[in-house]
Amino acid sequence: MSQRDKATLLPLPPVDRAQQVIAALADYVERSGLKPGDRLPAERELMAALAVGRSTVREVISHFQALGVVEARKGSGTYLRRAISGATIHMPLTLDTQHLRDALLQTLEVRRGIEVEAGMAAARRRTDADLVTIETKLDEMERIHLAKGTSGPEDLAFHLAIYDATHNPLFRQLLEQMREGFERFWEKPFDRPDFARRSFPFHRTLFNAIAAQDPDAARMETLKILAIVEEDIKEMSR
Repeated sequence: MSQRDKATLLPLPPVDRAQQVIAALADYVERSGLKPGDRLPAERELMAALAVGRSTVREVISHFQALGVVEARKGSGTYLRRAISGATIHMPLTLDTQHLRDALLQTLEVRRGIEVEAGMAAARRRTDADLVTIETKLDEMERIHLAKGTSGPEDLAFHLAIYDATHNPLFRQLLEQMREGFERFWEKPFDRPDFARRSFPFHRTLFNAIAAQDPDAARMETLKILAIVEEDIKEMSR
């Protein structure tokens, strides 16, 4: 190797031990099949299994506590509050529950960016198999809507199918994390089962845009759905 070759070599960055332990613990929870409510191994067990010191273990547990993933019960141990895995993205989500209108509008701002991009990505990347899955979810959503006047979980299943059709797992991870934090607010806002009912027809036109592999049309149909949701939030919160 010449002197010139040697000069191009750079030292590797130091490894963040805490981040390694965060990933390892999340992976352990998934592989062990631990569910919300289950107790995590004791601090000493984690130290031995991961070959790290007490301070690192405590730093990681504090990190998960801040995200609402685990809770420490004095004299009992640390318990899992949410299902996690090595691939999960964790975000500390908080809402001002005293001001429902503002909270819903804030989450809608975040949803708009994510869902518009997801619809466009799905239109570009969807496979024939993806299309079958999306339409199956849409057909069920329409069936329930026509029978009951509301879509409920079927609407979420439709949007999850679109997220999966992006072939980017981050979309689903983000939506599921948001849903877990916000579902009690979005399930039946303002005690109105007709919330966002007017957006129902645009789910079919969104599907048609994805089927036609037309990202611009998918963007427009998604924006129509979310515009109606925003109008209903403002109208019903007066």
